[in-house]
Amino acid sequence: MVVFNEEKQDEKVEALHKEEEENLARTLSKKYNVSYIDLTTAAINSDGLRSITEAEAREANLAVFDIVNKKLKVAVLAPNNEKTIKALTILKDKGYIPTVYMTSIESLKKVWARYKDLSFSFETRSGALDVSNEEITAFLKEVHSLEDIKKLIEVILVQKKGYKTSRLLEIAIAGALALNASDVHLEPQEKDVLMRFRLDGVLTEIATFDKETYNLLLSRIKLLSGMKLNVKGAQDGRFSIVLESMEIEIRSSALPSAYDESIVMRILNPDAISVPLESMGIHPKLLDILLREIKKPEGMILTTGPTGSGKTTTLYAFLKKVYSTETKIITIENPIEYHLKGIVQTQVNEDKQYTFLEGLRSALRQDPDIIMVGEIRDTETAETAINSALTGHLVFSTLHTNNAAGTFPRLIDLGINPKILTSAVSVSMAQRLVRQLCPHCRNEIVLEGHTKELVHKILNSIKNKDEYIDHMPTKISEPKGCDKCNFTGYKGRIGIFEAILRSERIEKVVRESPSDYEIWKAAEDQNILNMRQDGIIKVLNSVTSLSELERVIDLEAER
Repeated sequence: MVVFNEEKQDEKVEALHKEEEENLARTLSKKYNVSYIDLTTAAINSDGLRSITEAEAREANLAVFDIVNKKLKVAVLAPNNEKTIKALTILKDKGYIPTVYMTSIESLKKVWARYKDLSFSFETRSGALDVSNEEITAFLKEVHSLEDIKKLIEVILVQKKGYKTSRLLEIAIAGALALNASDVHLEPQEKDVLMRFRLDGVLTEIATFDKETYNLLLSRIKLLSGMKLNVKGAQDGRFSIVLESMEIEIRSSALPSAYDESIVMRILNPDAISVPLESMGIHPKLLDILLREIKKPEGMILTTGPTGSGKTTTLYAFLKKVYSTETKIITIENPIEYHLKGIVQTQVNEDKQYTFLEGLRSALRQDPDIIMVGEIRDTETAETAINSALTGHLVFSTLHTNNAAGTFPRLIDLGINPKILTSAVSVSMAQRLVRQLCPHCRNEIVLEGHTKELVHKILNSIKNKDEYIDHMPTKISEPKGCDKCNFTGYKGRIGIFEAILRSERIEKVVRESPSDYEIWKAAEDQNILNMRQDGIIKVLNSVTSLSELERVIDLEAER
């Protein structure tokens, strides 16, 4: 007796149909001179799906199955189809470079099915968090204030878990971009989790949410950043946001705290640090000196200050000023925050033993005219950088000291010979960032009491104060708050600066008594404002407030 198995028969028929489809696709690929691909057994790179919506892909009978930078691999049913041609043209107009493959309808269906797995943000093999241009553009149109972000997050927190996690991360990052926040802080408390943005250098509370959501969010961030999910200790990682033609790097840091792991995401937005030298707040007198010094063929210009004081932004501004087609410029950075045309930029990778020192040594073998070392942190790097400045190279770098005078003792501590130190260092500069008063809502207050005495004392310490003020002030401006500044009273930041130049007096003091106080005394005849004086001048010009200046530097400190 023969038993007919209808299910097996259907499977055979389906397999024959599939084989016929694949054979037809192979035949047509030769006719159209296009490569054939079977995607039913191939791995699909989900990144490509973001380049076109599911509806558009289905209508055009195509599927994007791989992407590397802006290069797409696109499978199509018929390359001469009018809708397919139109969709490919739109992709090209967006800046993509598609390579076309012939495939079957089964292959297309497999790729289209992956759209349901997409969330608003997802992990990619390249470590990039890809945000579609359309979605981020629409989102940025919705965000005009802190309140807008808070409302959006409140709406998301009542959604389903999977959707909530992905959407919350996207809104947090895109919201930070919209408000020019430098960092996103996620801090577990006893019962919930606090999200804060660092806006203009000050932390601002955005939202609180439950720990269950945070645990999912923590795993997502770790996964994206390349951290180990099963490790609860301190870890660092990074991932990128691809937005139109710009890539924004995000550096993540996890730290065990009393209640759970705390996460900080630092947003390295190229637009935020692309500031011209003339717009940084450097006083015209010091600016003229710097413009003169960076035109010299050799020497070292150091910028100092704590993390977040704008040192890297200043170095980039220098590089843009000195760039020409006749000079070779090489940078050693950690990380590369802003790509500069015509400049060779290299990034430190300590996992591969590519340190600032190794980068600097390699750069010197490339016959550079100008070198930028992101940071001097050890004796070997300091020695190599100093020797480079003494042997025909212009060197820009940063150092962690509190003020401009502290540069010299710090380098001596690193083992640099005081006798050659001042021959190499042309300018030692220190800086901080202060918030600028909102021009729409600031208040004037009368100077009186101790505040008046302090302001007058600092002004009187300026030897040539007539160059900066024409009369002693009676009023200064303070913040008020309005909808244009998110009711903070401040909008944007600007630098306060001080500098010490190379001179015979400085050289003598550095050799004999390299204390900060003695170095400042030797620099008095240079008549360059120190940070206290520069800050007070900005207060009197209503650029910032006295309270903000006191938050950033100690005005009572004696020099």
